[in-house]
Amino acid sequence: MSKNAYIKLVPSSAQQTITTEELKELFQYYKEITAKTGNQLDWNYDNAAFPYEIKEKDEGKGVWFYLQSEQDRYNAILIGVDRELARDKDGEDWEQTYIQITLPETATAGDKGKANEFCKFMGKKLQGELHLFNGRIMYFYPRK
Repeated sequence: MSKNAYIKLVPSSAQQTITTEELKELFQYYKEITAKTGNQLDWNYDNAAFPYEIKEKDEGKGVWFYLQSEQDRYNAILIGVDRELARDKDGEDWEQTYIQITLPETATAGDKGKANEFCKFMGKKLQGELHLFNGRIMYFYPRK
């Protein structure tokens, strides 16, 4: 059975909406900073930190894409963007954007570890509310 984690963009997040293209840019940024770390350590860390290729199918354009790996300890991670109705503490409804990270049934323990790592990275960068695979919630946005 597949497992899901969510990054919800709340009113105090860095931004209220995000596209799949912006997410791909975040992953490119992640690859760049891990490559710099690898250069400092004189180690090919960028391949170990991000062992995936970003791929997209025609039917998922603008909605979802996936990370596919050819390495033996990794397989795939699916990432999508959607909206839902949320209610604030005053009872007001508003449309909230969220990022869904899905581990398919074929996902490995390595995929789960990397997905958790990517979720935390994106949650911090976007200052969102991260709902982890195990049901726990991490708050990266400024709280009042």
